[in-house]
Amino acid sequence: MRSRTANWFETRVRYDKMMEDGQNKKTTETYVVDAYTFGEAEEAITKEMGAYINGEFEVKAITPATYGEIFFSDADGDDKWFKCKLAFITLDDKTQKEKRTSVYYLVQAASVSGAVKHVDEVMGSTMIDYEITAPRPRNKTRRRSRSTRSSRLVPIFQYSNIPIGPVFQLFQYSSYSSFQ
Repeated sequence: MRSRTANWFETRVRYDKMMEDGQNKKTTETYVVDAYTFGEAEEAITKEMGAYINGEFEVKAITPATYGEIFFSDADGDDKWFKCKLAFITLDDKTQKEKRTSVYYLVQAASVSGAVKHVDEVMGSTMIDYEITAPRPRNKTRRRSRSTRSSRLVPIFQYSNIPIGPVFQLFQYSSYSSFQ
């Protein structure tokens, strides 16, 4: 399990996808890009998607991600992405009351229980008191048990520090159906 902290942007790309029966269907999918600005995020997704999509495509939306860190799994079966909400628990010195600060993480796992296990694995080595809490539903997606919900994110494009210039590497790419 490795983690990466960066400025992540969620980009939505609309294109014609070839279905199993040979028909083309308009589809919109979300991709995650590591970039410093909106312009750089658009440039990165345009460059990467040009290699995977035949024909025209359109970048429909670019939004800053609510998470700043992604937990990547090295296991072969971990082919889904889960957005996890954690509440960091601290004690206020003046009032002696618990204060909760919410933080989101994107976690690669095979199931909800696997995502919870990965979060516990990473956070267990820290001194931070935390609780996995349930997120608010967004975009009419189903609520998941406990703290996590499956995300329709496809691959993650990560910025690489190579002196020649920005290079965007594809870290996870599986069949589209495995992320739905």
